[in-house]
Amino acid sequence: MIELKLERDRAQAPTLVEQLVRAFAAAIEEQSMRAGALLPSVRRLAQAERLSTFTVTEAYGRLVSMGLVVARRGSGYRVAARRHGERTRSLDWQPPSLNATWLLSDVFADHSVPIKAGCGWLPNEWVNESGLHHALRSLSRVPAARMADYGHPYGFAPLRERIAEQLDRHGLPVDAASNVLLTAGATQALDLIVRTLLRPGDAVVVEDPGYCNLLQILQLAGLTVLGVPRTAQGIDTDVFERLVVEHRPKAIFLNTTLQNPTGATFGMASAFRLLQIAERHGLWVVEDDVNRELAPAGAPLFAAMEGLNRVLYVGGFAKTITPALRCGYVVAERDVLRELARTKMAVGLTSSETTERIVDKVLTEGRYARHVEFVVDRLKEAHGRVEERMDALGLELFHRPRAGLFLWARLPVEPKEAGAVATRALAHGIWLAPGSYFRPGDAASAWFRFNVPYSGDDALWGFLKKSLE
Repeated sequence: MIELKLERDRAQAPTLVEQLVRAFAAAIEEQSMRAGALLPSVRRLAQAERLSTFTVTEAYGRLVSMGLVVARRGSGYRVAARRHGERTRSLDWQPPSLNATWLLSDVFADHSVPIKAGCGWLPNEWVNESGLHHALRSLSRVPAARMADYGHPYGFAPLRERIAEQLDRHGLPVDAASNVLLTAGATQALDLIVRTLLRPGDAVVVEDPGYCNLLQILQLAGLTVLGVPRTAQGIDTDVFERLVVEHRPKAIFLNTTLQNPTGATFGMASAFRLLQIAERHGLWVVEDDVNRELAPAGAPLFAAMEGLNRVLYVGGFAKTITPALRCGYVVAERDVLRELARTKMAVGLTSSETTERIVDKVLTEGRYARHVEFVVDRLKEAHGRVEERMDALGLELFHRPRAGLFLWARLPVEPKEAGAVATRALAHGIWLAPGSYFRPGDAASAWFRFNVPYSGDDALWGFLKKSLE
C-alpha cells in the first residue's frame, strides 16, 4: 500500500477525502501503483488510517469518476488499465458544463470536481458514522414482515413522535398524529405544499437571494415569483408589504435560521412584522427551517409565534445525519396536513419506512445530540478560518454567523462577469456558486455562496487571488 501522510490539522489542509484522492492519483500517475493493482479494501484502509468508511468510499468513488480506478463486484477497486503511451485521465480531465442540468441533477453524481466550494452539504467524513452503523444493525434485527407493506401515509409513527418532542423543546407543541407528515426530504415537503396550496398563475414571494431548488419548484409549478431583499436580520419588510399590496401573493417562502445561501438568521422584530403583514393580507408563510439544529439558541420560530394558523413548518435531517437518507417533514394545522398527505399519496405513495426507521434509531440511540455538538463546533472553527481568507483578499461578507454551512461573499467583479469567474474556476477543478443561482429569474450578482467546510483548500484561494488581481 502506498504511504499516506494525511494532515489531521484541518486549519490549512484540504478535506481528508481530497487528500486521499490526491495521494492515490499521484501514485497512479507516477506508476508506483500500476494498472491492475488492487487498492486496499474500504474497511482495511479506514482501519489502518483511522478514517471513516464514508471518507474512503467517497475518495474511491471520485477516483472511479476520474477514470483512474475501476470497481468490479467481488474483486474490489483496481487501478484502471490504459493504452500504451496514454497519460492518466486525471491530467486530461475536462470540467462538466456549468448549466442548469448539471446543477440540478448531475452535480450530485459528479464526483470529479475536486474542490466543491459551492456545494450545499457537509463533508462525508463529518457523518455520524457510529450512529448510522448502530441504527443499521438495529434495523437488521427487525422482522422482514414488519417492513413488507407501504407504511402509513403520514410516515413512521415513532419518528413523528420524536419530531414532535424536538419541536416542543423549541416552543412549538404539536400533535404527532395530526400535525406531522414525513416526506422524502425537505425539498419534497416544499413541493407538496406548492402542489396542494397553490395553482398556476398564483404569485408567491421568495427571499432574494434564496434557496435555489425552491426557485425551480416554483417555476415548474407555473407560479409568478416575486423576490424580496434578504437582510442580515430577515427580509426588507417595507418592500415585502409593497409587493403584497401590489401583487396579492398567496404565500411567502423563507429560511428562518442560517439561511441558504447567506447564513443569516431572522431577528425577532423582522419576524413579528412579517407575521403581522401575512395575517393582515391572508398569506401562507412557509418556514423552511432545516438548519435549526446547527444554529445558536434563541432564533425566532414562526410556527411557534403564530400557532400553525398560517404557517407551515418544514424540517429535515440532511444537515445533521446525512443527505443520503431522504427524510424530511412538514408540520401544519390538521386539515391542511390531511390535504398534504393526499397529495403525497397521489404523486408518490408513502415515504420510505425503512429510511424513517433508520433516522428514528439515530435520533434515539445514535448519540445524536453529541454528534450535532461536534458538527456545530467544527463549523464554528471552519468559519473563523475561511473568514480570515476572505478578509485577506478584501472580499465583502454579507454576514458573519460563525455557524451553519454557508458564507455569502461579494467578489470585486461586475455582476455580469460572475458566471465567467465560475466557469474559469470549474476549469481548475473548483466549483463556485455565483449569486445568480439563488435569485429569481437568474438575475446577475457578484455575490457567491461558499460552503465553509469545503473552502479550506489553498488552490481555491490561489485561484481567487489570481482572478482578482
